Amino acid sequence: MSILSIQGLTKHYGKITAVDHLDLEVEKGMSFGILGPNGSGKTTTLGIILGIIHQNAGAFSWFEGKYGAWHRHHIGALLETPNFYPYLDAVDNLRLIAHIKRVKEPRIDYLLELVNLHHRRHSKFRTFSLGMKQRLAIAAAMIGDPEVLIFDEPTNGLDPQGIAEVRQTLKEIAEMGKTIIMASHILDEVEKVCSHVAIIKDGKLLASGTVGAIISDDMLVEVAAGDLPALKAAMEQLPAVRRIDEEDGKLILYLAEEMAPAELNKMAFEQGLALSHLRVVKKSLESEFLEITGGAKAN
Repeated sequence: MSILSIQGLTKHYGKITAVDHLDLEVEKGMSFGILGPNGSGKTTTLGIILGIIHQNAGAFSWFEGKYGAWHRHHIGALLETPNFYPYLDAVDNLRLIAHIKRVKEPRIDYLLELVNLHHRRHSKFRTFSLGMKQRLAIAAAMIGDPEVLIFDEPTNGLDPQGIAEVRQTLKEIAEMGKTIIMASHILDEVEKVCSHVAIIKDGKLLASGTVGAIISDDMLVEVAAGDLPALKAAMEQLPAVRRIDEEDGKLILYLAEEMAPAELNKMAFEQGLALSHLRVVKKSLESEFLEITGGAKAN
C-alpha cells in the first residue's frame, strides 16, 4: 500500500527554489530517509506534506486517499525542538498532549517504556537531558498510535550517547511495523535507521531506492552486448557480482570488490561475447553525498 505519494512538488521563496519538482513514493512499513545537506529542501518538504506550508506546484496524497481530509489524525510528527512544560513531569506532559489530541487511552506507561524513560516518568521535564527530551517528544508523537511517524533531524544537537539512544528508539518503532519518514543530513544515521532513502540537493531528487543499493561500498559498472541475456548469465557467474540491474539495454553490475574493467572485458570475450558498452559509474552515491555535505558521514 502506498502511504505517501508526491508528484512534482515545488516550493519557491522569492527567487529561491526550496523544492524543485520532487517525486517520491513511500510504501507501508518503510523506514524512509530523506537525506541531504542543510538547505536542501528536506524540512520544507516535510512542512508541505504535513499541511504546514503550501506548495507552489505539484501534489501529494496520503494513504491512497483512504482517510480523506482526516489523514493527519493517522500521522505523528516531530519537526522542531521539543516543547513541553518544564515544571510538569513526563507523565503529565504526555497526558496534556493526549488531551490536545483527544486520545482517551494514550498508554503513557507503555510509551515511556518504549523510549526508555519510564524510570524518569515523575521527573520534571526541566531536569531532562537533551536526549531524554527528544525521546519524550518521540513518545508524544506516538500518542494515538499513528500509522506514520515523521521526524526532522531527530538527533540534531545531541551528544553521542543521546544520538545512540534516539536511533535505537527509532529502530524499535520501525520493527513494530510503523512507517517512518525521517529527514537527516547525516549519512550514518540513515544507514543505521532506514530501509529506503531519497537523496536530495537544492530541492531536486538525486536518487531513491533501498539503502543497500543507494548507499554502499559497491563498485557500479555498466556493460552491454548484442546478446544481453547471455551477458547477464555470464556476469552472474562472477563471485564479485552482488546484484545485477537491467536498464535501457544495459546491465548495471554491483561489485562487492574492485575489478579492473579490462578483466570484465576479458571475461566476456572468453565467453564469446563482445562488449558494446563498458563504463565504471562510481563506487556509489556515498562519495557524491559526502562531497555535497562536506563530509557529514560522521556521528
